[in-house]
Order: sequence, then structure tokens, then C-alpha cells
Amino acid sequence: MEPTLHIPRPGGERKPPSGTRTTLIVAGALVVVVAVAAFALGLIHSAKPENTALTSPSAPTTSQQVATVPTTSAGQQAPPPADNSGRPALPVRVDVDAINAHSSLVQLGLNADKTVEVPPVNQPLQAGWYKFGVRPGEVGKAVILGHVDGGGQLGVFNKLDQLKAGNAIKVTEAGGQVLNFVVRQVQQVPKAQFPTQAVYGPSNQRELRLITCGGAFDKASGNYVDNIIVSAVLA
Repeated sequence: MEPTLHIPRPGGERKPPSGTRTTLIVAGALVVVVAVAAFALGLIHSAKPENTALTSPSAPTTSQQVATVPTTSAGQQAPPPADNSGRPALPVRVDVDAINAHSSLVQLGLNADKTVEVPPVNQPLQAGWYKFGVRPGEVGKAVILGHVDGGGQLGVFNKLDQLKAGNAIKVTEAGGQVLNFVVRQVQQVPKAQFPTQAVYGPSNQRELRLITCGGAFDKASGNYVDNIIVSAVLA
């Protein structure tokens, strides 16, 4: 069974002490009652999904691993979903010639538990763009995810750690326009220290993040222990 990529809320949610569960349940019930009443008055509108950071869950041991990004430290919050008005065209392809990485882009949203979707693990050569973040080419940090391997074969970002400052990343938009990004930094960070703000936080530049997993392989969890994060800016 292949491990999967998940992206929970930055900071996560801590379990309340057992002595407070009853109080929380009662408070939760009151919140539901108030919400229903507010909805009846037309005061509740459709909510936007949270922008979140990638994480890796516990998974059975396997030799085929996938890209993962861990839970972030408590209190860190990713920016809200970008405004849909006046945005660039949708990204449909990514090409990184320096490491022979080429893929179309699927859109990645949120799972029912608010974790971020990832490309199918049985299609490790497929990359995906996190659609609730910014789009490549607009101000902010667009995020593209890809597996390092899976399904018994190497993934699209299996050589991501070999990129160097100055390498080019091309993102093609629907309609054919090609956006040229230049790599500024390549990081290998422990999953427990995933830099949420550096990946999802606000920016006044047009930036891009490519993310996969890396480092040593932990047989106990069936995952790699680190993440590879490539930071690039629009040329």
C-alpha cells in the first residue's frame, strides 16, 4: 500500500485535555445553534477553504515513497485563498530542463478533513498546483507539488534537490503563455521544521515554490524525513 501526501492546517489542532471535553462539546453545540440562527437571517455566507501546508501522515513501510510536507509549528497561519478577480490564466504545465522534469499540472484542492490534495501516488510523474493559493505569475507564492517516487518508479521531482540558483523553471498557462522563473534557493528541511510562512506567507514579489520529499528514508514510518523546497522568482 502506497503512503499518501497530506497537507493539514498550519499549526494543526491540539487535543484538549480530557477534563475539558464536556465543556467543549457544550460550547460546540451552542455555536451550531447560533450558526443556524445566523444562517436563517442571511448573515452567513459561503466560507473560503483554508490555505494550508503539506504534511506527512503515518504510513506503512514501503520502498516507494512520495513527496511530503509536515505539520508546522503552533500559531503559524497560512494566507487565505487568493482573490479570483483579475487573476492570470490557470497554470497547465511545468518544465524544469536542468533536472529533466516535465509534467502537466492537475489542480489540487482540499480534502474533506481540510488537508491539501496531492497528485495520485500511482502517477508519480504527475505534478499538481495548489489552486487555493496564488497562481504562477501573480504577486505572492504559487505552490507546485510533485512526488519523489511512487508506484515502483521515480517521480517527477526525484532530482529536485539537484537544482541550483540560476536554473530556470517554466510554467505554461492555459492559452500558451510561458512564465519564466529563476531559482533563488534550494532547501532541505526536516519535516518537523517545515517553514510555513516561507512557503505560503505573503510576498510582494511573483514567486514560485516547488516541493517534494527528500533526505533519509525512515523505514518505521515509510516516509522520508525531510522536504526539498525550491524557491524561485519570476524573471
